[in-house]
Amino acid sequence: MKELLRAAFSQFEKNQIALVDAELLLAHLLGISRKQIHAQGFELPDSEREKIATEYNDLINQRLLGRPVQYITGSAAFRYLDLAVGEGVLIPRPESELIVDRVIGYLNSLTDKELASSVIDLGAGSGALSIAIASEAALKGLKVSVVAVEKSPEAAVWLSKNISKYDLPIRVVVEDVKAALPEVKADVVVANPPYIPNHEKLPIEVENFEPEIALRGGAVDGMEIPKLFIDAAARLLKSGGFFITEHHQMQSQLIAKAMAENFTSIQTHSDLAGRDRFTTGRRR
Repeated sequence: MKELLRAAFSQFEKNQIALVDAELLLAHLLGISRKQIHAQGFELPDSEREKIATEYNDLINQRLLGRPVQYITGSAAFRYLDLAVGEGVLIPRPESELIVDRVIGYLNSLTDKELASSVIDLGAGSGALSIAIASEAALKGLKVSVVAVEKSPEAAVWLSKNISKYDLPIRVVVEDVKAALPEVKADVVVANPPYIPNHEKLPIEVENFEPEIALRGGAVDGMEIPKLFIDAAARLLKSGGFFITEHHQMQSQLIAKAMAENFTSIQTHSDLAGRDRFTTGRRR
């Protein structure tokens, strides 16, 4: 097995692919954890080695062609969750995890915790934000009702699958944010819109495999779609309601400007790498 890993490491290193991906693929194939791969004395039975080697090489070749490791294994980690993902849905990023912290912090700051707070997740994708907020709020004794809005029918399949996996009462609405939930008013709106400018070059595994509809925010500055999400948040929020949106590191001033008409207390927040990544505000 160590020989299999060494060969994979060599190929990945030449192609500038993270070596951890080789471990993740082997662990997935064997149905064990990454730690168990390196456990002393763990070896494959002779009868299985050839079969495993053939299957592992197939997975390695898929990764060398650019297919994301999460699509190959069918799962993506997000906070404490293990989400089902595949073609048609954006792979959740670690940066987005900070949105959950902000929302839970806001909910925890409310004086009347006996009333359930309504949360709308715009552009819900795999359900990472919706599920994390609902499950972590419950662990802290915070009452919430969550609605996940997703335009793409392909992504909505994964969204529903993940909600079912965690057995949460999250309502799914498959509709464009411009028209979704007429006459509904919420306490919190979270958004992770497509925001990458159309001209910006992306890694091959993103460009060739992940859904463009979940990535590209429009020409020039990429703000066309984020503005639609901001308008939807303004329509959906109660007065005083809390809004948080993820955005491109170069868009913080543009986002604040787009929010200025309908929001107060507008603040930009950094991700763990110190890049402007989120903006929060309160509905006027």
